[in-house]
Amino acid sequence: MSATTARPRDPRVSVVIPARNEARNLEIILPKLPPVHEVILVDGNSVDDTIATAQRLMPDVRVVHQTRKGKGNALACGFEAVTGDVVVMFDADCSADPDEIPRFVQALVEGADVAKGTRYSHGGGSDDITLLRNLGNRGLNVLCNVILGTRYSDLCYGYNAFWADVLPKIGLLSSTLPRPADGSMLWGDGFEIETVLTCRWSAAELAITEVGSHEKLRVHGTSNLNAVTDGIRVLKSIMHERRRAAEGRARARVATLSGGAALGSVAAVPTSPDVTPVVPATVSALEGDAA
Repeated sequence: MSATTARPRDPRVSVVIPARNEARNLEIILPKLPPVHEVILVDGNSVDDTIATAQRLMPDVRVVHQTRKGKGNALACGFEAVTGDVVVMFDADCSADPDEIPRFVQALVEGADVAKGTRYSHGGGSDDITLLRNLGNRGLNVLCNVILGTRYSDLCYGYNAFWADVLPKIGLLSSTLPRPADGSMLWGDGFEIETVLTCRWSAAELAITEVGSHEKLRVHGTSNLNAVTDGIRVLKSIMHERRRAAEGRARARVATLSGGAALGSVAAVPTSPDVTPVVPATVSALEGDAA
């Protein structure tokens, strides 16, 4: 679906679920999903029955195998497989509430390009976030808003939805890039993916609406998130995206002087108690990179 195609009022919804050893959680969460166009399970080399469990509970589930490691790579693999009109990012650990999916989709149908989940607005909250993570998230959030000129309330939250036609504007790393020989992750393949996406949505001048979301506790297993090391990756991501945006503005000025036109425009978005428009940074759409 191209960006110039009229968006449907009743979009086909693709739910992308990264999962690694989440069989016990999938037993709980998959039956609660609302009817959608497709559910794409991105398996991160699970050693339990993650795939078998998903296929037993949902015979038409689409299974995609992760090509590198990290949540960012898993999401990129899932996004590349999407055939629907709307993409919903959904965690497998039972922290995301399936009943909120229609609210995210409604925000998109009402005019947003991106529906950004937030735990810090009306209808939002968290049963899981620790004091340290809360303080770190708020600090990084303020920094991002100051640097990029945005007004986000929850930078690092991973429950989001967007129109599939905006994917070319985000420039995520291709799933076909090889793994680093030293076993490290490519930039954007880790938990910094939520920050990268948020910054690039703004850089592409998309209409972004915040949707109140309540984060639940993980039911089984433990999270791979590390508040310190992953917080540092988020901070580096903000600075990286700032440089990237500046380079994009410079390219846009050159294109304008040579007769081209900068891409993107900010659309007005309706509001409701659980839906809040975010003012994105006024910068041009950017190409992807592998930094």
